[in-house]
Amino acid sequence: MKRHQYEMSVTWTGNTGSGTSSYRAYERAHEVQAEGKPAIVGSSDPGFRGDPSRWNPEELLVASLSQCHMLWFLHLCAVEKLVVTGYEDRPRGVMVETADGGGRFEDVVLRPRVALADPGQAGRAAELHERAHELCFIANSVNFPVRHEASFT
Repeated sequence: MKRHQYEMSVTWTGNTGSGTSSYRAYERAHEVQAEGKPAIVGSSDPGFRGDPSRWNPEELLVASLSQCHMLWFLHLCAVEKLVVTGYEDRPRGVMVETADGGGRFEDVVLRPRVALADPGQAGRAAELHERAHELCFIANSVNFPVRHEASFT
């Protein structure tokens, strides 16, 4: 087995002068950085006093699932000589809060729209979506269902 390691820094930038002296006293602003890459500006979900103009962890989780699936699907298509000319996904994740203030994701649905050079290959492309799902590192790492509803043109 090959092992891959991922390192970055996550730095809170939301101290407005009094730190976490109260729930409303600080911003949820932070930055995710890795060497040689632009920073990702983050916050919490607006429902938790976050800045809606910044990425929140829940959005990034859903995006990671979508990216991983897409990259596997494109790889499998290239290997199978099935030519994809366009790919766009509009994933949706549902998180539920628990009574104690915690929560969990209920599910994520990937909804890729795939343009094929040969629309007659839609059946094979659907099979490759199934295989991409089986291989996706991120989907294999979460404890909630990840489904896909692909459409082809």
